[in-house]
Amino acid sequence: MRQLLNDSERAQQTRFHFADDRLRYLVTRAMVRTVLSRYAAVAPSAWEFTTNAYGRPGLAAHHGIPALRFNISHTRGLIALAVSAGRALGVDVEHVAARAGASGIASHFFSSVEAAALASLPQEQRQERFFEYWTFKESYIKARGRGLSLPLDQFSFHFPDPQAVHISFDEGFDDADPQRWCFWQSRPAPGYLLALCAECNGGNAPTITVRKVLPLVNESLVDATWLRTSAAMQQQSRR
Repeated sequence: MRQLLNDSERAQQTRFHFADDRLRYLVTRAMVRTVLSRYAAVAPSAWEFTTNAYGRPGLAAHHGIPALRFNISHTRGLIALAVSAGRALGVDVEHVAARAGASGIASHFFSSVEAAALASLPQEQRQERFFEYWTFKESYIKARGRGLSLPLDQFSFHFPDPQAVHISFDEGFDDADPQRWCFWQSRPAPGYLLALCAECNGGNAPTITVRKVLPLVNESLVDATWLRTSAAMQQQSRR
């Protein structure tokens, strides 16, 4: 895997103090390179990357494939990579079993609607719901390519039933079309929670293929079970 990395990436890997962090960085970079090469005639070691003003990585312009988008998230023991053609997208994965939900974070950074909904739940349900909110919000701001420059308290996620979710925006927020975005949430492994946000492109939700990948070793298709999808998508499926 290390041979696929460029000089800058190999240098960056050595800067991590802990062995787990060095390994996670190595596997992440190798996975990005090998998976992207499924979708374009570029050797894994030949990919070059750039970042926007908010630090979001993307492909260097000279590759000439602006429609190919990707986003990465990683946590202890799991790396998530999302790839699309012509759709903005964002992914977030959290190791829920190893972290405690923070009510202080909710009261300071969630919308008032979300914070109130979280506080109304029984104590034993709050950690799971906290991370459901958190992963959805992270996936959305990553899809926007703006990260934490977007105010987290000016958009809200709602759970109209156990399998559905939808987003709403405060007046004045710089996104006025909730129907632009599709959302999914799943548990890719015990103790983990993953959220995915992608442009719907005129209400047409993308088809998702999920693979389990260990770069240069093996990969296999996964029959993912989605805990929640966008409420609008559920309405379309019921029709």
